[in-house]
Amino acid sequence: MIQFVKGELDTVSEQVIVVENNGIGFEIMVPLSVVSNLPQTGNEVKIYTYTYVREDALQLYGFLTRDELAMFKLLITVNGIGPKGALGILSVMDADALRFAIMADDAKSIAKAPGIGAKTASKLILELKDKMDFEEAVENVLEKGGASVAVKDNPKDVGYAANEAIQALVALGYTSTEAVKAVKKVDLTEDMTVEDILKAGLKNL
Repeated sequence: MIQFVKGELDTVSEQVIVVENNGIGFEIMVPLSVVSNLPQTGNEVKIYTYTYVREDALQLYGFLTRDELAMFKLLITVNGIGPKGALGILSVMDADALRFAIMADDAKSIAKAPGIGAKTASKLILELKDKMDFEEAVENVLEKGGASVAVKDNPKDVGYAANEAIQALVALGYTSTEAVKAVKKVDLTEDMTVEDILKAGLKNL
């Protein structure tokens, strides 16, 4: 199937783009997060794609990163969530935010996606939670946010863990003030890890 489409960005509309490659215009369904991060039309773009085939349709769904594509593929393994539902979820939160929502049992945030109710969001969490690698997810977010220390190398200190949790929240898009307030509301204990603090902090947001 088509792994990716690379070419000139011809058209951009809400959740649909057209990329021209060798005279062929590929219509690709994309989440709103992709639309907001595209270059101007006429520029080159590379879109990682998933080909959805059924009796009456052949549709491409696209993303700017392999990570987003991988998350999309995970979402459509959940019974009751099709490509459009998965696209809706990734329109209200990026792959990193979705991982943390799943690990924090935050069905409320996931249910903000169009067509996704609380019951479906809870089912999604139940089915995908064991497939999430928390340590890797935090390291990725901290790296994107400019942190240089890996989570696995953190000293066993609750203050340090709290700081890492704050950095992760900021990297997810929350303001420093929101992140600090959320972590301050957590009843910290000496045995808490970054994971524990982050999960509790997300619930406070």
